[in-house]
Amino acid sequence: MARFVLIRRTPLPPAECWERLTAWPRHGDRVPFTRVRVVRGTGREAGDVLLARTALGPLRFDDPMEIAALVAPGPGRDGQCRLVKRGDPVHGWAELRVRAVGGGSAAVWTEELTVAGLPRLLDPALSRAGRLVFGRVLEHLLGP
Repeated sequence: MARFVLIRRTPLPPAECWERLTAWPRHGDRVPFTRVRVVRGTGREAGDVLLARTALGPLRFDDPMEIAALVAPGPGRDGQCRLVKRGDPVHGWAELRVRAVGGGSAAVWTEELTVAGLPRLLDPALSRAGRLVFGRVLEHLLGP
């Protein structure tokens, strides 16, 4: 499995940081050829399902993700969302966390994934690509 962890500090208060991180359709703004939408529920509770559809001409694949756990940040409590990737060819999980730090927040994105048919030998390259792509997503979501 490829694994990566991203950490970003922001002056945003935890509640606003959380709202931006869980604005699911905006995730697709910085992932090439990808659109993200909520396909079951509101995207705000366990059991809801998100779908990231990547398409380039006739080539396309879906990455359905079920929200396994979701707790918004509150007084003395970190925010945490765990997504389980249930599709083909992408499997694994992602976890988003928000915690209060000083006068702002820290956002932590941890992900483990495999891509069917991709040899484990390429996991380091997949991790680097994940850090690059999802780092751009975080910068976009938390930026001005």
